[in-house]
Amino acid sequence: MAGLNVDLCGIPLDNPVIPASGTFGYGYEFAELYDINLLGTFSFKGTTKEPRFGNPTPRIAECSAGMINAVGLQNPGVEKVISEELPRLSKVFKKKVMANVSGFSIDEYAYTCEKLDKCPQVGWLEVNISCPNVHGGGMSFGTSASAAAEVTRAVKKVTKKPVIMKLSPNVTDITEIAKACEAEGADGISLINTLLGMRIDLKTKKPVIANKMGGFSGSAIFPVALRMVYQVASCVKVPVIGMGGVKSAEDVIEMMLAGATAVEIGAANLINPYICKEIIEKLPDVMNEYKIENLQDIIGGAL
Repeated sequence: MAGLNVDLCGIPLDNPVIPASGTFGYGYEFAELYDINLLGTFSFKGTTKEPRFGNPTPRIAECSAGMINAVGLQNPGVEKVISEELPRLSKVFKKKVMANVSGFSIDEYAYTCEKLDKCPQVGWLEVNISCPNVHGGGMSFGTSASAAAEVTRAVKKVTKKPVIMKLSPNVTDITEIAKACEAEGADGISLINTLLGMRIDLKTKKPVIANKMGGFSGSAIFPVALRMVYQVASCVKVPVIGMGGVKSAEDVIEMMLAGATAVEIGAANLINPYICKEIIEKLPDVMNEYKIENLQDIIGGAL
């Protein structure tokens, strides 16, 4: 019997497959399609202190091996997530869920994390530091080691649950950012968030997306994501969650060999809403093919 279970920051998972934030809503829409309790867990939609309508449309641009999105963190705000979304989710999902948190200032991150930390349903806090720092000239918190460290420090002061810092790939040295987060007490690192990309409409001769640029995701970014997971897993001692272009059981195993304890699936959910279920069902066969008895044993096997 293939051993799919892993341990993520002290919390056991039945398997390492986690739908990524922004591609799985708050879960209950997918619960209409299949029993989402078969997932390891999932990271719910990026949540901010205040409600956000998001960016102007169009927000999506297609690419040959992926997509670009500039949704703009549309969400109802943390108060409604706690009062409406989580109770609704509890009816269909019995495991701990991963709360994805975004913010535009240190205080916003701390406020939202402190609120979600008190929710029994929440197992981990995944802190997205790819947001623009409104008090720091608009640069993403995740592009500066000092800013990333500052967010980590502020969040750790107000939380007891495992804090996983989600890193942006749009940097020169991803390891510097990861080590800064670990030094300030991060319990885990997740990566990569989307790459920055754009498309231009040849008819209008203008950018397809109203925001001009957006996050590029999909199978095309898998080799970049794998490289960065490998680099980060090589330099930190905390667990790493790998993501970026994952679309198969083979990709999950490759990410784990690179050092990932768990693996998030993002854009593939938008193409095939059953993809995470199918990957979990396929994993035992792929493990058998490559003579793997327990996934926990292969974490970092290529390091």
